[in-house]
Amino acid sequence: MKSKTADRIATGVFIAIAIIIISILVGLFSFILVNGLKHVSFDFLTTPSSNVRAGGGIRDQLFNSFYVLFITMLIAIPLGLGGAIYMAEYAKPGKVTDIIRSCIEVLASLPSIVIGMFGLLMFVNITGWGYSILGGALALTIINLPSIVRVGEDAIRSVPRDLKEASLALGITKWHTIKTVILPTAFPSILTGVILAAGRVFGEAAALLFTAGLSTPRLDYTNWNPFSDQSPLNIFRPAETLAVHIWSVNTQGLVPDVEEISSGSAAVLVISVLLFNLLARWIGSMIHKKITATK
Repeated sequence: MKSKTADRIATGVFIAIAIIIISILVGLFSFILVNGLKHVSFDFLTTPSSNVRAGGGIRDQLFNSFYVLFITMLIAIPLGLGGAIYMAEYAKPGKVTDIIRSCIEVLASLPSIVIGMFGLLMFVNITGWGYSILGGALALTIINLPSIVRVGEDAIRSVPRDLKEASLALGITKWHTIKTVILPTAFPSILTGVILAAGRVFGEAAALLFTAGLSTPRLDYTNWNPFSDQSPLNIFRPAETLAVHIWSVNTQGLVPDVEEISSGSAAVLVISVLLFNLLARWIGSMIHKKITATK
């Protein structure tokens, strides 16, 4: 077979694979949005859910999803980025580093239901918090930590060595070099890893079933005292997220409009993930331009 023919065949195969992937994604999104958007309204987004009557909304579940995401990222990003910096810049080759890397790989391969059971034991029973936003956020941090560490480490290692050596040659300390040269250069790849981790937070249900719970107390959105039981900012209250709500409605729902609620919730969840990704990339682009002084 001639090289040109082989090249054309390979190109055609890769284009076909790309078309298949895009078609699956478009078909899945189209199915969810077409079946769900017709059930989405302003009242659906701003009214609380109901376990018995028809016409319930997803106000609290939607807020809980974003709040759990915020708390999770607040914990996971510093830990993950710190681990990535250590593995890429400070860890010396040896048995200890190999053990740490093996632990990260094992942690990344654990099923979310297992981490949920661990969270039930540690963050619900032993701590005495009960079902809480904090317990769910800690469980999700365990799930997302390996991916953030691995993506961050690869991003830091991909920074040209010449940049690091030039900075050190000027007498700048290693930490200042990492802070002002390496991290800004690796920022776009790190941001991609964070967005992927955030997307998993939106769609995670198994771990949150055992840590954040299947219910939400009556919330007063004018009460911003984080220590109040009715405050939406209280991190020690149960919080049913949108993904958990979809599972709960389809498996345990007693309301007559189960299909409408689950379809509308799925559409809102997909749109939320899409908007979050676009917004995060836009903000990340602005931050990258600012810290690197690029136009």
